[in-house]
Amino acid sequence: MPPNAQPRIEPAAETDLEAVTDLWVRLAREQRDHDSHVRPAENRATIRETLSAHRVGDGLLVARLDGEVVGFASFTVEHGTFELDVTRGLLSNLYVTPSRRGEGIGTALLEAVEDALAERGVDVVTLEAMADNEAARRFYRRNGYDAHRVAMERNLETKNDTPSKDER
Repeated sequence: MPPNAQPRIEPAAETDLEAVTDLWVRLAREQRDHDSHVRPAENRATIRETLSAHRVGDGLLVARLDGEVVGFASFTVEHGTFELDVTRGLLSNLYVTPSRRGEGIGTALLEAVEDALAERGVDVVTLEAMADNEAARRFYRRNGYDAHRVAMERNLETKNDTPSKDER
């Protein structure tokens, strides 16, 4: 991006859905390198519907440079079963085309999401990042996010390969 070029962050239009879906498939492919179990191509139709619902609910933003969609973010206000002492927003996806990373586009998207959620009365924003994706975790830490909950998993196919207590 030229020094003065700023991404335009705006709500996604209906005509952006294919481009955003393509970016989500790229995101899911990249996450496979970090042990994600999500199958990118097999979930294309499902995520297009999900992204469309986010768009209708004003929870889908795109980043544009020279008219091209180079990133997106999807988010919502969480409406869970339990009464909480905060109103939580959920950032479900944030992605910037690899060739445009490091130019401030991800930060601009994140700030726009936070502003939109704050306008809706949200107190805290939650998100997930793959444990092995240090670049994403570093990005969120730089932007003020701290670990709040840790998800753990165990492969049951290798259950018998677990070291005994004496071997740990």
